[in-house]
Amino acid sequence: MLIGDILLAQNLVTPEDIKIAFHRQKENGGRLGENLVALGALTQEQLDRAIYEAPQAPKSIENSGIPSANLLRILFKLVYVNSLDTASSISNAIKLPIGVVNRLIQEAGDRKFLESLGTADQSTFSETRYVMTEAGKRYAIESLDQNQYVGPAPVSLQAYQARISLQKITNERVEQEKIEESFENLVIADDFVRRLGPGVNAGKSILLYGPPGNGKTTVAEKVAEIFANVIYIPYCFEVDGQIIKVFDPSIHKPILGDGQKKVSNAGLRREEFDGRWVPCERPVIITGGELTLEMLDLSFNAHAKYYEAPLHVKASNGTFIIDDFGRQLVSPEDLLNRWIVPLESRVDYLKLHTGKSFSLPFDELVIFSTNLSPDDLMDPAFLRRIPYKLETVGPSKDQYFEIFKMVGNARGLEITEDVLEIVIEELQVKNKFDLACYQPKFIIDQIIAACKYRGTEPHIDEQLVVDALRNLYTSNAKGAKKTAAKSPMIDDTRDVMAEAV
Repeated sequence: MLIGDILLAQNLVTPEDIKIAFHRQKENGGRLGENLVALGALTQEQLDRAIYEAPQAPKSIENSGIPSANLLRILFKLVYVNSLDTASSISNAIKLPIGVVNRLIQEAGDRKFLESLGTADQSTFSETRYVMTEAGKRYAIESLDQNQYVGPAPVSLQAYQARISLQKITNERVEQEKIEESFENLVIADDFVRRLGPGVNAGKSILLYGPPGNGKTTVAEKVAEIFANVIYIPYCFEVDGQIIKVFDPSIHKPILGDGQKKVSNAGLRREEFDGRWVPCERPVIITGGELTLEMLDLSFNAHAKYYEAPLHVKASNGTFIIDDFGRQLVSPEDLLNRWIVPLESRVDYLKLHTGKSFSLPFDELVIFSTNLSPDDLMDPAFLRRIPYKLETVGPSKDQYFEIFKMVGNARGLEITEDVLEIVIEELQVKNKFDLACYQPKFIIDQIIAACKYRGTEPHIDEQLVVDALRNLYTSNAKGAKKTAAKSPMIDDTRDVMAEAV
């Protein structure tokens, strides 16, 4: 973890600033941050705050918060599985400073688990090489039998609790201009955005409800993307000797990009920051009908003998979106009962298979999205615990036309009022359907597919529009009133609002 990456991620400096400071550093010495301040790229206060907010590397085994015996077991598993033979390679794998690793190596030598093989030429410096003794190999195998976690050292439960509280989502003020900018490519009512803004800044739960196809999921995702602060996620943490993995590459997005690494090699020494924490964007987790109660509890791998953190813990300091609420495998009542205490007290309680319980701060913006009636899903007591309730309604005729034109322009098609009248006639006059935000994109996609089938350039005519609309609904065998097709495309509103993409 380098200071240059952190400053870039927080938009305090630019890559060009880093390059200039790097050249100045080579000429004048000093640290990258000091040179950036000298160049006026940022203030000393900004630099100090960025350094202060990052977890500091432990100076000793005791300072790591993890017992030396537990660290030694992890070290030997890494050495055994990955054939590591130098302090620097071990330090890079276990994510602890060289000084702490050397102390662990010394302890291993005292116990006759490691022995020195002399020095290894690393081109710019020589480094002592180590090899496990037979006793060391037995110790490594015994450690793997205890649990098969092989990776960076854990942080303590206390450190993780403190870190979640330190980087609360409410620490980040989302300005009105930023929210309006986020929604500027959507056709959405001003009063909806005005009511949404306070909910985003409050960091409390939000309920989005209304008929399908009017952008609930799109709104939820837009909200999640608004946050910009860098937060720190541990690879894992330890509770009562048990390992619980948190960092998940499929969920957490590290800020260290390849391009940034190339210009930030002269950052503050890695030892100054704790490598057991990964600087990331605020996480976003979206779950739908697949959500079960088990996914909200610790998952113990009986074979590997360590835990995977539940979804909402991985979403800590970020956004947790429950899409299509009410259609989960678990009943709405059971799900709400599981979260009624965390949403109220902002603390969640988890239990190990040993019976040991512990708590974690419940800090995340929870967004419920449903096209079912909230009164049918939640009792008044739970509705009271969701302070922001926003309904997404169908567009007016003018809004519908605006959405249609935006989607059409993005695909190279001109939408005229004549086309709109055909759609209105077919949907509302003949079939009494409500207008919905997803319909223009659905119609445009159908028209383009039909033109591809015909072998013609994309264009619009009345027959193409009518055929597209007929794929929008079904009718039963008796010729009763047609009903809108309840397809996944209709319920998935992720891309159906008026985004010109």
